[in-house]
This record gives sequence, structure tokens and C-alpha cells, in this order.
Amino acid sequence: MENQMLRRTFLKNGAIALGGVAVCDLSSIANATPAQPKSQVFFTRDISVSGLLKIYSKINGGMTGKVGIKLHTGEPHGPNLLPIELIRGLQPHVPNSTIVECNVLYPSPRQVTATHRETLKTNGFDFCPVDIMDADGDAMLQIPGMHEFLDPASSSEPARYTPGRHLTEVAVGKNLLNYDSLFVYTHFKGHTMGGFGGSLKNIAIGCSSGKVGKLQIHDEGWPKGPLFLERMVEAGKGISTHFGSHITYLNVLKNISVDCDCDVHGVKPTCNDIGILGSRDILAVDKASIDLLYAQPEQQRHDMVERIETRSGLHQLEYMKALHMGNDRYELITV
Repeated sequence: MENQMLRRTFLKNGAIALGGVAVCDLSSIANATPAQPKSQVFFTRDISVSGLLKIYSKINGGMTGKVGIKLHTGEPHGPNLLPIELIRGLQPHVPNSTIVECNVLYPSPRQVTATHRETLKTNGFDFCPVDIMDADGDAMLQIPGMHEFLDPASSSEPARYTPGRHLTEVAVGKNLLNYDSLFVYTHFKGHTMGGFGGSLKNIAIGCSSGKVGKLQIHDEGWPKGPLFLERMVEAGKGISTHFGSHITYLNVLKNISVDCDCDVHGVKPTCNDIGILGSRDILAVDKASIDLLYAQPEQQRHDMVERIETRSGLHQLEYMKALHMGNDRYELITV
């Protein structure tokens, strides 16, 4: 019974969430290629260092060379941050690893490197190196395939989007290029603009440089809606493609507030803790996280579902599929 619930398809809810919003119909694009074999997503209810290590051992095959651990380290004393013990206990088991972050665009102590480092100390990140990757500037990553996707001049298809509104390159903290592998360690929660923040948001916003890359995604005036979500996915595609087989994803479904860790006044979670998910497939791990959330009792899921659907948040999954960033068909494997 539980497995049936976990394998429900909730993209139909996304259609409800997108109702009345002018977005491109991506269904024909997403379904243009044959169905892939199911991706593996590993799951445990054990939210502890032991549980983290079990999941990490299943997904760490590509973690070679110098490894960046991409975390959202949070605002000072953020009320819903992951317990520091869950990070401090795992990091030593990732050889040659460094926690990596970037400065932020919004007003915050994390907007400037010097006070960002003070925030890291406040939040307990004093047990290993932390690289603020844009402290010394940006690097531009191309987003493969986007020119062809946006303007398929070689075919009879019309251009899908207005030129200039979507990303074909993204500015990241230049130190990102110093790493051979990226371990995307994500606190899954809500988000005021994206609906939810999973592995996609962690790399797309989190690796983009504070002054340039994040502005590319948000745009002037910080408009919400599908265009923002699509630029976020495009940025994520550039970063995930850069690392290729040397990137992996772990989502911790704990302290699931409707607000992001970037909100120092984030509201108290109303959803129970669910567990830990891991996969080599970014779409699969974020889709499985959404499915597990939607499978919770109504009282538990209500606030998060409302936050996701009022922000058209499921469009993240739809657009990742359209850009061939992964597989939304997965096998959930409990460990």
C-alpha cells in the first residue's frame, strides 16, 4: 500500500497549479523521446548520521578528486536549519571535500564575503574548509543545447520562447571550476518564489554568483512565476552538465517549513519529518521528494502543497524533463 502511494504521479496537480498561467506546453517536448528505464532513488526514514552514510554509500560512485559539498548554510541562527550534527558527522566521510557556497543577492550578512564568513561561524561551520566560491569573482558556464532548444532553426518548429528572456549561459562562483565532483546535499523545504527548494534549487541558485548569476535567474524586480522557474532550471542544467557523471544528490526531508533557510524568520514546520533520499538523477530525487510529501496525510502536507501550487512549483519538474535533465520515472529503494 505504501509503495502504491509513493509511486503516484502528482504532475496532474501541477496542471492545476499552472492553471491560468501563460506557459509553453512542454508535454509534447518532454514526451518526444522513448521512456527511459527507471532511475534508482534510495530512501531511509532514519534521519541520522548513520542514515546519511547509508544513502551516501549508494550514490557516491562519481565522487572523485576534489569534492565540493554544496549546502545551503543558512541565515544566522535560522530557525529551521538542518542540525549541524547531520553535516559535521557526514563531511569527514567524503574524502578531499570542502563545503562550498556563494554570496547572496538579497540584503543579508551573506551578501558580502567577510560577514558571510561570520555567519558560517555563527551557524557552526567551523569543522572543515568552507569555500565562498564567488569571493574572487565569477566564471561563465555555457548551458549546452539551450540555443537549439530555444530557437530550433534547423527544424520546422517555431522558436519556443522570446529571445533574451532565457539563459544560454550562467555566471557561477569561479571557484566552482576548481572541483572535480559536486555532492549536492540539500535540505528539502518550501520556497517563497520556487514553491519548493530541492536539489535543483540548491545548485541553480546556490552555485550562481551573488552579484551576476543570481540576478540572471531572478531578473530585475524579482518577478515570480514560470519564467523564474525556467531560468532556475536552465542554470541547474549548466551546472549539472558541467560535472556530468561526477555529481550526485541527497535530499533531507526534515524541518520542512514553507520558508527557505534564507528566511531568518521562517515559520515553524507543520509537516512531520519524512526521511532521506539520494540519487544520481536530479529529476528523480526531486520528484521522489515531492511524491513522498504529497503522500503524507492532508493535515501534514497541506501548508507545503499550498506553497508549492500557489507558486507553480511543480513546473520545475516539468521543465527539467523537457530539458532532458533526468528521469521522472524512478524505483524507490528503501535501505
